[in-house]
Amino acid sequence: MSESKVQTPIEDFDWEAYANGETAGSKSKEELINTYDESLKTAKDNEVVTGVIKSISKREVRVDIGMKSDAIIPISEFRYNPDLKVGDEVEVYIENLEDKNGQLKLSHKKACQTRSWDRVNQALENDEIIKGYVKSRTKGGMIVDVFGIEAFLPGSQIDVRPIRDYDVFVDKTMEFKVVKINQEYKNVVVSHKALIEAELEAQKKEIISKLEKGQVLEGKVKNITPYGVFVDLGGVDGLVHITDLSWGRVSDPREVVELDQDIKVVILDFDNEKKRIALGVKQLLPHPWDALDQNVKVGDKISGKVVVMADYGAFVEVQPGVEGLVHVSEMSWSQHLRSAQDFLKVGDEIEAVVLTLDRDDRKMSLGIKQLKNDPWENIDTKYSIGSRHTAKVRNFTNFGVFVEIEEGVDGLIHISDLSWTKKIKHPSEFTQIGNEIEVQVLEIDKDNRRLSLGHKQLEENPWDVFETIFTVGSVHEGTITELMDKGAVIALEYGVEGFATPKHLVKEDGTQAKLDEKLKFKVLEFNKDSKRIILSHSRIAEDATKAETKAQKAATKKTRKEEEQPQLTQNVEKTTLGDLGALQALKEQLQKEGKK
Repeated sequence: MSESKVQTPIEDFDWEAYANGETAGSKSKEELINTYDESLKTAKDNEVVTGVIKSISKREVRVDIGMKSDAIIPISEFRYNPDLKVGDEVEVYIENLEDKNGQLKLSHKKACQTRSWDRVNQALENDEIIKGYVKSRTKGGMIVDVFGIEAFLPGSQIDVRPIRDYDVFVDKTMEFKVVKINQEYKNVVVSHKALIEAELEAQKKEIISKLEKGQVLEGKVKNITPYGVFVDLGGVDGLVHITDLSWGRVSDPREVVELDQDIKVVILDFDNEKKRIALGVKQLLPHPWDALDQNVKVGDKISGKVVVMADYGAFVEVQPGVEGLVHVSEMSWSQHLRSAQDFLKVGDEIEAVVLTLDRDDRKMSLGIKQLKNDPWENIDTKYSIGSRHTAKVRNFTNFGVFVEIEEGVDGLIHISDLSWTKKIKHPSEFTQIGNEIEVQVLEIDKDNRRLSLGHKQLEENPWDVFETIFTVGSVHEGTITELMDKGAVIALEYGVEGFATPKHLVKEDGTQAKLDEKLKFKVLEFNKDSKRIILSHSRIAEDATKAETKAQKAATKKTRKEEEQPQLTQNVEKTTLGDLGALQALKEQLQKEGKK
């Protein structure tokens, strides 16, 4: 904001003559009034003007800006002017030309703030370099006094290098550039880093123009990140990726370097446009594979440390920078799928057998299971057919249970070989994964490395006994344990189950039998080979009705026979007497003919 020019009243103006209406010099009263009024028109509210110190006391300063009256300003507003004296010119801010008491109200502090704000805006607009005083540290940066205004200096804008101790900058006067102003909230952001970036940019161009791949340079560790190390090469930064720090595995760059450390690096690649420089440290050292003992060969035992784990295997460092892979299939003789984490973990010190070795491609594969004998070599003698063992349940399928008798020796128990009596729909109804189960070897498949096992074979077949108990026509008590559209499953004694169709579940009162209901059932069919028992509850009532009807018919027939017996006797007697009379007459006739 430009300064307003204030006209000074006439020094020899005769106020007394003016009050009496007299003229002064050659000017009339009206002319003098106009001249005075003109002197007042140049000042207005909210404006910065120059005034003169008329007097100074312990509490206040009287300032004349050429108005009707002087203004009184608290001396505290001049605390940054310790040499202030009468007659000095100072800038003041007109808050009010005439307040409610008719007094002129000025402020030196606001004048300074207004001038400072104008100055800061001007510095931003002209990209000027200004000086400021670092007052204190705050969250994320520093507070800087610039022209009496508190500006914010972010930590990232202090220097091109990361700052680890902000306190060393407190109470220092430094040069800055204004980089951002919020006009609404009157916030100012300054940067010291911006001053040196332009100079560094020129240095970077010069340095990059002289770079060559393979060139060895010295630098200082500037920053360490999880993925690599930034190295200052004297005005330009390069990155050593974590994989280029060492031939060995590095999980954290701090294992290899530390901040401000001087290190030698080799240029691997660089980009002129993006100014990216890729550096390496391990490339300055001999490759560890070249130092691997030439006597190491396939079949040898070798020691190492697990450095990386994956589901498919473990990487083992046999010496710094030389690693071999132990695939999960080479960790155990077991055939079922497992994760490498089931066998090893990072940090384990192990022994292994060299399975393959390629020095040209720098690859090596190792095995652990080869340190133990293959259990299938003597499977016929150790797990002969008919032998009994304790196994561990490893997995389920719909058709059976996979178990492990020992590491590398797996077997299958078919669902039909789990129980003699129970109808098992899924193996989980019978056992659980991780449980132990007693088994008997039924078959050996050496080629596929699989045993066929049984559990029910540990006991005698109870169906030989059931055949004598659940004879066709016998009646037994049972409980309905499952109802289906096709019928019901009935639990009988001795853990045996039978089946009844819906028509055989009708009770004597005509209602259908319900779940968990205990009733008597008649055996209609018994099949030992298929382990099937067909039952009927309704047949018991039907048979009883038929028996009763048959008994009634027999009784009725007997009664009728007894009633018909007297008449039958009479007929027999009549017939007999008649027959006798005829015979007698025939006899008499024959006698007469003989006499003649």
